[in-house]
Amino acid sequence: MKKIILASLLSVTSIAAVAQQSSNKNLSPMKSIDQIYTVFITNKLDETVKFYESYFGFTKLFESTFFVLLQSPGNQHCVAFMDEQHPTAPPTPARFNGSGSFLTLEVSDAAALFSEIKKQGLKIDYALKDEAWGQRRFGVVDPNGLWVDVVQQIEPQEEFWPKYMKE
Repeated sequence: MKKIILASLLSVTSIAAVAQQSSNKNLSPMKSIDQIYTVFITNKLDETVKFYESYFGFTKLFESTFFVLLQSPGNQHCVAFMDEQHPTAPPTPARFNGSGSFLTLEVSDAAALFSEIKKQGLKIDYALKDEAWGQRRFGVVDPNGLWVDVVQQIEPQEEFWPKYMKE
């Protein structure tokens, strides 16, 4: 399985090539997307993996010396991290610098997770709060500077959304 996942990772460009070579423009060779996950380039691979395993219960679905695919509790969602010195370069974007993106983890009980993480000693960067738009949330920053927004959907304040909705 590890070979299949790694081969898939390294052959993303071949999917585009197959699509371009398709003689029938109306039929796409890609009938469905099996999974979408973001890959963050890091120089703190081990520290980052430990962070998501320890505080959020992610498990390793695939691990190599330069790439780790983590799976969320419940086995529904994945996120990946790749060492900036990986052997599959180029092309790869530069190491993630913490700006322009954040990761949202939607949970069923944000207050319970907040309490558990706080007991473990993780620095909380945004304290647990019920937001007017309908989220109970808190925030932390991972070892790469990535904002991790932990949210639970709750009832929004009645007056919040109407003024922002498109007509």
